[in-house]
Amino acid sequence: MLSLLNCGGHFDISKKKTRLKEVENLEAMDGFWNDMEHVSKIQKEKAILLKVVKSYQTLQDYYDEYELHLECFEGDDQTLAEINTLCEQFEKSYQDMEQQLLLSGELDPNNAILAINAGAGGTESCDWAAMLYRMFIRWAESKGFKVVTLDHQAGDSVGIKSISFTISGAYAYGLLKSEIGIHRLVRISPFDSSARRHTTFASVYVSAEIDDDIEIEVKDKDLRIDVYRSSGAGGQSVNTTDSAVRMTHLPTGTVVTCQNERSQVQNKLQAMKVLKSRLYDLELQKKREKAALEEAGKKEIGWGSQIRSYVLHPYKMVKDHRTNFESGNPEKILDGDLDIFMDSYLRWNSQQSLSSTNEDE
Repeated sequence: MLSLLNCGGHFDISKKKTRLKEVENLEAMDGFWNDMEHVSKIQKEKAILLKVVKSYQTLQDYYDEYELHLECFEGDDQTLAEINTLCEQFEKSYQDMEQQLLLSGELDPNNAILAINAGAGGTESCDWAAMLYRMFIRWAESKGFKVVTLDHQAGDSVGIKSISFTISGAYAYGLLKSEIGIHRLVRISPFDSSARRHTTFASVYVSAEIDDDIEIEVKDKDLRIDVYRSSGAGGQSVNTTDSAVRMTHLPTGTVVTCQNERSQVQNKLQAMKVLKSRLYDLELQKKREKAALEEAGKKEIGWGSQIRSYVLHPYKMVKDHRTNFESGNPEKILDGDLDIFMDSYLRWNSQQSLSSTNEDE
């Protein structure tokens, strides 16, 4: 247990405590609460710092209590049971803190912007895209995260052709980056009168919502902005004016759309925010040496490119093809219980990064 507690050094806990003190001093300064946009960013950072410091303090408390019980232990069953309980509690808290270490990327604490696109296959693939959207919504709800739809294109008869939305919450991007890539579904199609087995695909792209203090230059000459009438449900005037916005970044071919807001101006602001996040992510991809992440959003939505398979027939299984982690309960996964796959990916990704570093040395 002591060796696990010493992991706190890897978390730079003293630096976290120092920064937390700096934040608290900032809050006490005159005029701090006047700039609510700045306050929001600082409060977000404070919440993350508090979580890390609290997690480490919880480990320390369990260890101190464990030491006390050992000193008093005289072979009685009750004390032994309490010691075993403390060990279990310590291990669970350690695993939670270990995940915080795995979520140490620069953008991991940020909100996430997701885009789901149906692959070839018409009705079946559109239904699969809708199932994935529901899965992420359920996951976000379980975390208490906020979801805002940015753009939605319905399928011709059922489901979704494409949808983009934000999920706001601590470490949303760090967790959801595990979902980038092609998702494959195998099942007896409810749309096939002959009850045949179908295989279909949908792509998921995730980028981090970047803060305004990260400078991304977008020149007017590099933009093409089209406005059109919103097709989604909304408040008064959403469907009666050309309020929806499609923004194309010509040098990269990046296209973002937004039709969620009531006015064209608001949609332009939101679309620009998403565009900057996408462009920032593209710049990061150029610097990465890991081809898997670089190619995730570029592969054809079809055979041989999937990151995860969801098999509902002839057997039941969900398998991640990167980590080889499996679950025999696809219904539970599709209902939003993604944490085990996210944790598996984070550990696998950490090992990949470590192996890459060792090879470079």
